[in-house]
Amino acid sequence: MNPTSSPEQAAREEELVARVVASFDGCEDDRLRTLVQALTRHLHAFVREVRLTEDEWGAAIDFLTAVGHVTDDKRQEFILLSDVLGASMQTIAINNEAEGDATEATVWGPFFVEGSPEIELGGDMSFGATGQPCWVEGTVTSTDGTPLAGALVEVWEADEDGFYDVQYSDGRTAARAHLHTDADGAFRFWGITPTPYPIPHDGPVGRLLAATGRSPMRASHLHFLVRAPEHRQLVTHIFVAGDELLASDSVFGVKDSLVKEFAEQPAGTPTPDGRAVEGAWARTRFDVVLAREPR
Repeated sequence: MNPTSSPEQAAREEELVARVVASFDGCEDDRLRTLVQALTRHLHAFVREVRLTEDEWGAAIDFLTAVGHVTDDKRQEFILLSDVLGASMQTIAINNEAEGDATEATVWGPFFVEGSPEIELGGDMSFGATGQPCWVEGTVTSTDGTPLAGALVEVWEADEDGFYDVQYSDGRTAARAHLHTDADGAFRFWGITPTPYPIPHDGPVGRLLAATGRSPMRASHLHFLVRAPEHRQLVTHIFVAGDELLASDSVFGVKDSLVKEFAEQPAGTPTPDGRAVEGAWARTRFDVVLAREPR
């Protein structure tokens, strides 16, 4: 509350908060009631703390309307907004409590798409996307070290120009795929070496970042979604060691445990599977540890 407000004004504002919160008392769903009443209290506290003007509230409504207009089945501007405000990472932190050496989770990002192509172990998920070839290998195990055979490993990334396939208008599917671990819980595939890129900043979220002096750049990364029965789903990235953007990732997704060495291999270096590669290529390793589902 503004300390210069009169006691009468403060009482008037507090009475309104109490009435709005009480209006949800009849909600029979306990969790829903908790959510909407807490939201009401915090929203009113924000409005009162900053002494929000009617013009500012109107601008906020216009902004959210614009976010909705940009959002479609290929671009999720609301997720982007959640990401740049750190709300996505905070929700992930709350819902992925530390368990042993389980791999840390991070943001989905706005460009995950269901129904990616399946590739065999050692297959190429780039499907023609531009970029330096990169060999990625690792294992999926439980926190007790048990290899998880048949685990789903879903991967997706941007091309070397910083665009995901869905950002192109030609309907291509590239730099995304899924595969399954072998009997030893191992996976391996060819992708492309991640490079930095800006989040989409041609919409309302981009205008917000520009107005507040923030960069839209994301640190170089490769997305993973990993699932196995009786284990907690993991959504995460791996990041490129040495990337100068690690400390300023626009969606706060970087965690030290997810920064990996992408070792560049000189042209002519034999590849792990005998594939012929023109020029230099890279390789990295990412061993995934899944937490068990709570019983």
